[in-house]
Amino acid sequence: MSLVETKVSSLFINGEWRDAISGQTDTVVNPATLEPISEVAYGGETETHNAIKAARDAFPEWSSMSPRKRSRILYKAHQLMFDNLDRLAEILTTEQGKPFKEARGEVKSAASFLLWYAEEANRVYGEWIPSSQTQKRILVVPQPVGVVGAITPWNFPSSMITRKIGPALAAGCTVVLKPAPETPLSAIEIVKIFEKAGLPKGVLNLVTGDAEAIGNAMLTNQDVRLITFTGSTEVGKHLMRESADHVKKLSLELGGHAPIIVFDDADLDIAAKMTLASKYRNAGQTCICANRVYVHESVYDKFSQKLLEHVAALSMGDGTEPDTDIGPLINEQALQKVNDHLEDAVSHGAEVLYGDSDWQSDLGGYFFPPTVVKNVTNNMKVMNEETFGPLLPLQVFNDEDDVIAQANDTVYGLAAYMFSENLDRSLRVMEKLDYGIVGVNDVFPATAEAPFGGIKQSGMGKEGGHHGIHEFVEQKYVSIGMHN
Repeated sequence: MSLVETKVSSLFINGEWRDAISGQTDTVVNPATLEPISEVAYGGETETHNAIKAARDAFPEWSSMSPRKRSRILYKAHQLMFDNLDRLAEILTTEQGKPFKEARGEVKSAASFLLWYAEEANRVYGEWIPSSQTQKRILVVPQPVGVVGAITPWNFPSSMITRKIGPALAAGCTVVLKPAPETPLSAIEIVKIFEKAGLPKGVLNLVTGDAEAIGNAMLTNQDVRLITFTGSTEVGKHLMRESADHVKKLSLELGGHAPIIVFDDADLDIAAKMTLASKYRNAGQTCICANRVYVHESVYDKFSQKLLEHVAALSMGDGTEPDTDIGPLINEQALQKVNDHLEDAVSHGAEVLYGDSDWQSDLGGYFFPPTVVKNVTNNMKVMNEETFGPLLPLQVFNDEDDVIAQANDTVYGLAAYMFSENLDRSLRVMEKLDYGIVGVNDVFPATAEAPFGGIKQSGMGKEGGHHGIHEFVEQKYVSIGMHN
């Protein structure tokens, strides 16, 4: 039995599932097999404006509802995600390609954001500020921003949705959600879960289809007060420019180019295993995954040997197979980009330690094998651009200050990692790394209770933790004069 229908009414507007006005559909393809999975509605500007109107009309009642009532719906949605864990993971694997075991982990992570913000809904505190004037009282009252346009990516199609709509709903905002066109099925299932959890009509709306048209409607409609986006830096800059006419609030989680620094006092077994986990999780299609690895010259040989042993043990294939460690890339464009980075590195003198520069997939899908290269130089694409695939460059270093300077020499500032057993060095280097997230002997920093977000051209704002809900809140200052 198929996990999803061959054709899905995927527009959810004001509590109703609909087809596109034009009747047009878009095909969702399994990247591991290249087989079509389902047809979903191909909506556009008109459908988006209708969804925004529904969200605007639902806002007064939802925002005035007690936080405790809103939290109960989030609690129920959290439980429903766990009740449907395996089915949600199977759908995620089928449309996105990641191994089923990774997909289960993502669905659990997605549910954790709903649990966290079910709790945080009750903790959006205001302030009573002592006044310098005896006949004045000063209050700061937090209030929800309003209608939120949420634009989510394909690489984590479940957790990136709940990381945005969880705090938005908890704060009292209403939402229009646009998932990535490659992975709409997970979004549909999550919206169905909220529908089942009792979310009022119009509070959460879903529009699938023409990404440019939907995004343009969000940008030009003044009723959208905040756009929260995860995706490329290029698109993030476009949203910043085009949102200026209405001075919309923005929360942007953009591209990254994460370095890993392996110092001579690192635990090499841990460093090798975690470097592998960081780079090859989701086939390298992770905004915070390792993009370049700097290894101290005194431990380079030992580290690279341990790393290659782990890489050689990876199994590539369809994510539905139980032994699969690495699934496919999302599409042909992604495959070509990784191959271009590899060819560029080799043409400039890099040596392939593991993998085959002439490799071609015989698995049928968008597969690229786990690959490691050495003798890389800073002029290579792989050392400057976000590869978003299973290609890992190794570079030797011998000076702490120099490697910090190299790690920071990028327009990106999302995540960086270091391995050292020396506490003084860990604190010293952590403070100097110019990134919004730093992992010390840890490559899995994302968690519901902590703020996630980058600096420089990796974005603005935070997702997760108590910080995350404040992106969806305005602070109203109330000054009260007392004249008696």
